[in-house]
Amino acid sequence: MAKDMTLGQVARHRSSRIAWLLLVISLALTVGAWRFSIMLVEDRTQARFETQSLQLKTAIEERLLNYEQVLAGSAGLFAVADLVGRDDWRLYVSKLDINRYYPGIQGIGFTARVEGRDVVDFVRRIREQGLPDYLINPAGTRAEYHPIVFLEPSTQRNRRAYGYDAFGDPAHRIAMEQARDSGEATMTGKVVLVQEEVDDEQAGFLMYFPVYEGDKVPKILDERRLRLRGFVFSAFRMNNLMDGIVGLISPFLDVRIYDSDVAVEDALMYGSNLGSLDNEYTFEMSAKVQHGGRTWLLQTRTTPAFDYLASDPRPLIVVVAGLIISFLLFAFFLVMVRSRLLAQINAGRYRAITEGASNVTLILDRKGKPKYVSPSSEKILGFDPTNLTELSLEQQVHPDDWPTLQQCFEQALIEPGKALPVVHARIRDADGGWRDMEGTYTAMIDVPGVHGVVLSLRDLTELKAAQSELHRLAFYDPLTGLANRQLFRDRLEHVIRRCKRSGQPAALMFLDLDGFKRINDTLGHDVGDELLKNVAGWLQDCVREEDSVARLGGDEFVVLLSEVAGSDAAAKVAENILSRLCQRIRLGEHEVGVTVSIGLAMIPDDSDEPTSLMKYADLAMYRAKELGRNNAQFYTPAMNIQAARRMLQQEELSNAVEADHFMLHYQPKFDLERETVLGVEAFLRWQHPERGLIPASQFIHLAEESGLIVRLGEMALRQACIQIQALERAGFEGLRMSVNLSSRQIADPRFLDMFRQVVTETGVVPERLELELPPELLNEDAESVQRLLGSLHDIGVYLILDNFGARNCSLAAMQRLPLDAVKIDHAFIRDIPYNATATDVTSAVIALAHKLHLTVIAEGVETRQQLNFLRASGCAQGQGNLFSYPLDEDALIGFLVRQQEDATL
Repeated sequence: MAKDMTLGQVARHRSSRIAWLLLVISLALTVGAWRFSIMLVEDRTQARFETQSLQLKTAIEERLLNYEQVLAGSAGLFAVADLVGRDDWRLYVSKLDINRYYPGIQGIGFTARVEGRDVVDFVRRIREQGLPDYLINPAGTRAEYHPIVFLEPSTQRNRRAYGYDAFGDPAHRIAMEQARDSGEATMTGKVVLVQEEVDDEQAGFLMYFPVYEGDKVPKILDERRLRLRGFVFSAFRMNNLMDGIVGLISPFLDVRIYDSDVAVEDALMYGSNLGSLDNEYTFEMSAKVQHGGRTWLLQTRTTPAFDYLASDPRPLIVVVAGLIISFLLFAFFLVMVRSRLLAQINAGRYRAITEGASNVTLILDRKGKPKYVSPSSEKILGFDPTNLTELSLEQQVHPDDWPTLQQCFEQALIEPGKALPVVHARIRDADGGWRDMEGTYTAMIDVPGVHGVVLSLRDLTELKAAQSELHRLAFYDPLTGLANRQLFRDRLEHVIRRCKRSGQPAALMFLDLDGFKRINDTLGHDVGDELLKNVAGWLQDCVREEDSVARLGGDEFVVLLSEVAGSDAAAKVAENILSRLCQRIRLGEHEVGVTVSIGLAMIPDDSDEPTSLMKYADLAMYRAKELGRNNAQFYTPAMNIQAARRMLQQEELSNAVEADHFMLHYQPKFDLERETVLGVEAFLRWQHPERGLIPASQFIHLAEESGLIVRLGEMALRQACIQIQALERAGFEGLRMSVNLSSRQIADPRFLDMFRQVVTETGVVPERLELELPPELLNEDAESVQRLLGSLHDIGVYLILDNFGARNCSLAAMQRLPLDAVKIDHAFIRDIPYNATATDVTSAVIALAHKLHLTVIAEGVETRQQLNFLRASGCAQGQGNLFSYPLDEDALIGFLVRQQEDATL
């Protein structure tokens, strides 16, 4: 097997790490050399590009300087001859041979300075010189003219320029005036030559050199202007001028020349034939060419053709050679590692047999005396392997197991080379304890290096521990350590069988934490898990050792009372659990309230079948929640009918939500002192096709249980906002709209985003909305509630604590929350003034609210006596049937109109 080891297998062996390291280093060096060679090639290419660009700039400057010298010589012709004729000028220009020595010049000419009063005589003289059609253009009366008189070579194209007065063109005039005043050659900006044909139009420029009377340039500016005779000039077509230079020096560069010091498209005078390669270049260079009073921007860029010609194969050679050398070195080292591994495998066979880390290996002589013990004996049994050979094997084996081991040893001697069946034995460790082990004998008397019987013992202690852990994971809840559903069902079946035999009753409790989902959603799963662990401990403290507590999942627990005297005893245990679990607990930075709802089923009175018992206890638990939570209920047969009815109602409610069978009624809210309408409260109604209008009190609890309350709440809020807009359009701008919220709505993490979306979509001003909050909100996590209510209050929403006084409320929480008002529960108002307790409590609630600087609102006001009492006690607002029943939209508008009319009488 070792001889068949491939290089691929060797490469995966940890001994080949040096080979891999060498390969990585070699590849890194190859990449470095490759990058360096690329850098050298790029540097050489850039140097070549910059050289060509600078040579091109120099050539352009030299060419312009040569042309200036030609013009200077031409001007000198007028200095040595008083009168230069057309033939003289033609002879002079022909001797220059500009096509050969000065490529790019369209022509060399002379413009004469003519005073406005002399223009007629001047034209007549020129016509007498053989140009009968000579005419100054453009036409017009000017103080001074500079028409072209001579222009050679006298081609058909150049003859079209005779008589052209460039001084009338601002681009020419600027250059001509600058040449006149400075006495030096100047160039125009980008112009189109008058010689150009329409189908051959290209950019051009002219270079002017002044000609003065006399043989010297006047030193004084006014004298230069007075003695000016005219200008000699050269006309240049940029493409003709530059193509020869570019083609000779930099044929594969993209060249642009701008008549400006910046690259402006309108100022482009020349673009090489590669000008379409704007965005495909490696290097770019810009230089300024200054001559004749003008500044040109020379821009050069590389092209793919330039890069191709400048490319170098050496980087490719470097990378290919480096890869070959790297992999050859890698393969060479793998071969060396393979040879070493084969040697280690052959040399380590004996140690692989005797020194396994998980087994204790012994070699016994023919008499059964140990002559070798593997080092693993120290780790597993705690013995020093060098001293263990002096001990007797019989002394370390349990007396009951020794005969079996001895028998297998003797059989191994009889059948050498054969592995015998596994035997189990208890072996004493160094601490004197017994460890469960199993082992086999193999006789290797004639095997070199062994010469004995090999006993291999495997420790089963960890295996049994793992089996115990698997059992725990299979039957116990990992979070709380309680029995899980499977183990609890086994225990329940066992208790049912015992009850059938003995006739002694037992009880099953189904427990569900109240509001646990809200805690999980608002405070996080870590806080929820910590609460579940605390509840598990409290439940175990409430029952006997022979009873069972299990967690079925989420916040559902079950308690199995294995033996009770009757339902009264089971009820007492349930009361203890309610008392123990009804408390507030601090978890980290949060304080949460805990209550539980319990359902009980008796065994075997209610059923002797596990599935039915679990169902009955669950139904009883739901009944406990319907009755206000934090209580315990026994199962009754009527609960089955009620559960079926609840399922039908839930389905019917869900269908009604989908079909939008809900509407709002509105009850006016009055200022008790002035008896004027301040606003309205929205009440949700279900428009049932058979039962008619159903008030929210008959289906809101079902909506909360099923989770439909979130959608219903959004529908009610949106309809209320739409109604606010309708009231404004009807002329009732100052009224507020109250909308009731449930704890489940507020706990929804999307509530605040939903509220903002509805307000934005309907266009309602938030100050027109009042949100009535349930009192149990004060018992939730104060930090999260305060953050939510603070956000609502910041945008202008009016916050009211509903049913104040009916339930336990944390006054400390009230002080921290941004409340605006409290609404006294109608249960107190109903008994006024006949019940002294109700009047005292109501007065106290009003006084407390005033101390907290909160507005007081009374609901359920139905009599004048109640109204008078509330006024006397300082209650500011109220609503109830005394003023108006809840009204639909049309009736509300009519009611408000009547109130408005009564107020004006």
